[in-house]
Amino acid sequence: MGHKHHGKSSAKFLDSNEILSELSFKGNETFMDAGCGDGYISIKAIEEFLPEGVVYAVDIHDESMEGLKEYKNENNVENLINVVADITEGIPEVEDSSVDVILMVNVFHGFKSSQNEDVVVEELKRLIRDDGKIAIVDFNPIEIPHGPPVDIKISPERLEELFAKHNLKRIYLNEELGADYPNGKSHYMIMFINE
Repeated sequence: MGHKHHGKSSAKFLDSNEILSELSFKGNETFMDAGCGDGYISIKAIEEFLPEGVVYAVDIHDESMEGLKEYKNENNVENLINVVADITEGIPEVEDSSVDVILMVNVFHGFKSSQNEDVVVEELKRLIRDDGKIAIVDFNPIEIPHGPPVDIKISPERLEELFAKHNLKRIYLNEELGADYPNGKSHYMIMFINE
């Protein structure tokens, strides 16, 4: 049986400012929030980090994006593009080599349990520009009160091996994100670029 979270939000235990600050935006990039859930990161990116950028908010669950649609309409936001898509089947609405930064928060471990990791990495690689970057934020593989079981979590070392198979190299690792627990921080961020 696979692990599914059905569009739950990570907003309770991850600080969107802390995550987005790590991405060193100039303000005019094309950004993808892949597996955006309720869109709290997409909205923060639009409001504070990418005044002249474009944000693709992508999620498989149409219902989890209802709030994003309302936000877009109520605030007349033109640079937010909502896309309902299953990343394991590709995101045809987004062109090859068109995204500067892809961020995936608390999503990648789900591809481990469904054994779609390679397909997903290939799709992320297709989407980023030659000098673009892919940032993955996920649970450190430690026992904590929330999140998936430890055996479903994916370590940064495993991600580094996986992305290397697709000629993507690690440029950054921060293992100190999220909530504090006696056995460590709840999350990490790892970033990759084309070799």
